[in-house]
Amino acid sequence: MTRESTNPMHPKTADPCSGSRQDFRDSTNRSKRLTNSATPAIFPKVLNRRDLLASASATLGGAAAASLLDPSSTFAAAVGPRGLHFTPRAKRVIYLFQSGGPPQHDMWDYKPYLNKVHGEETPASVFGGQRLTGMTAGQSSFPVARSTFNFKQHGDSGAWVSDVLPHTARIVDDLCIIKSMHTDAINHDPAITFLQTGFQIAGRPSIGSWMSYGLGNENANLPAFVAMLSGSGGQPLYDRLWGSGFLPSVHQGVRFRSGKSPVLYLNNPPGFSPKLRRDTLDRLSQLNQFRADEVGDPEIVSRIAQYEMAYRMQTSVPELTDVSDEPNSTFELYGEDARKPGTYAHNALIARRLSERGVRFVQLFHRGWDTHGGLPKQLKARCRETDQATAALITDLKNRGMLDETLVVWGGEFGRTVYCQGDLQPANYGRDHHPRCFTMWMAGGGIKPGITYGATDEYGYNIVENPLSVHDLHATILHQLGVDHEKLTFKFQGRHYRLTDVHGEVVKPLLR
Repeated sequence: MTRESTNPMHPKTADPCSGSRQDFRDSTNRSKRLTNSATPAIFPKVLNRRDLLASASATLGGAAAASLLDPSSTFAAAVGPRGLHFTPRAKRVIYLFQSGGPPQHDMWDYKPYLNKVHGEETPASVFGGQRLTGMTAGQSSFPVARSTFNFKQHGDSGAWVSDVLPHTARIVDDLCIIKSMHTDAINHDPAITFLQTGFQIAGRPSIGSWMSYGLGNENANLPAFVAMLSGSGGQPLYDRLWGSGFLPSVHQGVRFRSGKSPVLYLNNPPGFSPKLRRDTLDRLSQLNQFRADEVGDPEIVSRIAQYEMAYRMQTSVPELTDVSDEPNSTFELYGEDARKPGTYAHNALIARRLSERGVRFVQLFHRGWDTHGGLPKQLKARCRETDQATAALITDLKNRGMLDETLVVWGGEFGRTVYCQGDLQPANYGRDHHPRCFTMWMAGGGIKPGITYGATDEYGYNIVENPLSVHDLHATILHQLGVDHEKLTFKFQGRHYRLTDVHGEVVKPLLR
């Protein structure tokens, strides 16, 4: 599984839903001819030391280009979609990332003891020397804040859920609720980066890129990894969160946006005919291939492949994002916001449509969960935007027979404190960042449903049972896709890197 060179995409077949098989064949056949073309005399080769070393990799680079551009090539068949160390339980992942840190005390982690000690000083023994953010480190007191929301048990599992999540409460028997997540980061950007890449400092590949690299693509007409954003305010979300880091750039996530052009620069500009686009790509591919033969740079090969992918996406993306073919029952399930591009509900519906078409990893980022003050109002707003669509996605996948092979993950970058930040009044209280424990959940993809894993103390501040780290989460996700997290590596600057770095264990009690 260790790889030291570019791992190409490995699309198996054209998308049967897109109606563009012939376009795909035409595109790949053209690319194969270009890949096999000889370097013309107008590009003289001067064999200095660097060129000589580079030329040694030209044959491999050409073969890699063929595999990127032609899924039926011998090279592609030889390497195949790699990464299956054992039979996978899931084929794909939908990651519902709630950016800002959802408050677990007000949603999932019911602590009736807080009603008794509300307003009292949080004991020093509870803090245990934990560092605080600069926003509350200077507070003179740390009063306990109970939740203003009511909790009830739901489903056969009896899971406790706040009344701010009425739709999700109805599907708790499909969820594996993890109350013992913890992280090393205490501020948003490093914490979000850690959840997405396994490392707090920017520059590593995102989890979706690792999926693309390790497992390849199931659909030649769509990218293996798609990211979508919704919500407003809160922390900024950067493209590097779905970037490929030091992996070949062909594995980076493609961001789908709202509006008439979900993918930037995909449509032909006015006056630019499809034939002219095709001819331009053919000539550009020739020039890029000439340069690839000269220097043996795998990123040039990736560039050729991405141009061809963009050409095929001109047909597949409009069909994918046109939800007018969905019945009214779909919008009754997801909510009317699902008709509005850019909303969380619309993105959740598109995530289902992408998964139907074999996209390996779909990630929804929803902003606005950073509740330092006015928590009740903010939390109600975020849950109105996401609760129905989240529950609808699980229900929809289940009704279509897709949930068993689709792993759905929900959660943010950390939790919130039990003590109040600012005004203790019921309408105004806030909570600071809290990395020591927070709640996430998973569903489908071979994960055990209807269970709650892990537990926190009576303050909901420290883990007392079954701690689960970010690396453990990543290892478990990879395991469900048939990948041994210790063997999915990439050599960069003399070291073999992996998503879980040198940590992580598969959490077997979560698995069916």
